[in-house]
Amino acid sequence: MKQHSWRDLFCPKCHQLKTTCTCRSEEPSKSTVVRVGRETKGRGGKGVTIISDLPLNENGPAELATKLKTRLGTGGTVKDGRIEIQGDHRDRIVHELEGLGYRAKRAGG
Repeated sequence: MKQHSWRDLFCPKCHQLKTTCTCRSEEPSKSTVVRVGRETKGRGGKGVTIISDLPLNENGPAELATKLKTRLGTGGTVKDGRIEIQGDHRDRIVHELEGLGYRAKRAGG
């Protein structure tokens, strides 16, 4: 029989008891498909890549947007729970999201 240490009872991220841990809700949901599309509406013809249907809490999209903007070397914002990344980066974003554990799919044309 394996001896359990008191450290096994705590979450390594938030340092709370594993039974009351809130980190699990922050992990990507494997069943939800994140949609990645492109929009030019209301931007003078300039396109942005839209990431929607994110299974994240209120701070999650901002943290994910920061990560993606850094990796892509571009600007962007979070509006209405969707992430907007400047330029057409659909393929790269799908690849990055899949690397982070999300199920991503290109939406639109």
